[in-house]
Amino acid sequence: MESSLKKIMLVEDDPDIQLITRLSLEVGGGYEVRVCGNSAEAVQSARAYAPDLILLDFMMPGMDGIATMDALRELPEIAAIPVVFFTANTQRQVQQDLVLRGALGVIVKPVEPRALVEQIRMLWQRFASTPSP
Repeated sequence: MESSLKKIMLVEDDPDIQLITRLSLEVGGGYEVRVCGNSAEAVQSARAYAPDLILLDFMMPGMDGIATMDALRELPEIAAIPVVFFTANTQRQVQQDLVLRGALGVIVKPVEPRALVEQIRMLWQRFASTPSP
C-alpha cells in the first residue's frame, strides 16, 4: 500500500470552510487539495483527480455525505480510497455510525488548522499501517 498521502479531495459546500480547509491542508500539511463544492462534482471528478484521501462534508444540500460516499464506492478506481467525514455534528452515535458505514474517521468542525492537519496525518497513518485485504 502507498504510504504517502499527497492528494486530498475536499468535498464541502461552504465557501469559507473550503478556503480555510484548503489553505490549512496545503500550507500546514503540504498536500495538494482539489475542492469540490457538491457531491455531483465530487463523483464526476474523482476518477480524473485520483485522490489519496477524501475529506467529505456530512451535511450538504442535495446528496448528503453518506450518499456521496456510497456513490464514490461504486467507482472501481475510487472504491478503496479512504473517506474521512468532516462535520459539525458532535453526536457520538452519528460519528460511530459513519465509521461503521466505512469511513476511516470523523473530524468535527470547527477545527484549528494545525489540529486538522494532525488529525488527517493520524488517520492516514492508521490507514497506511492496516494490511490490505
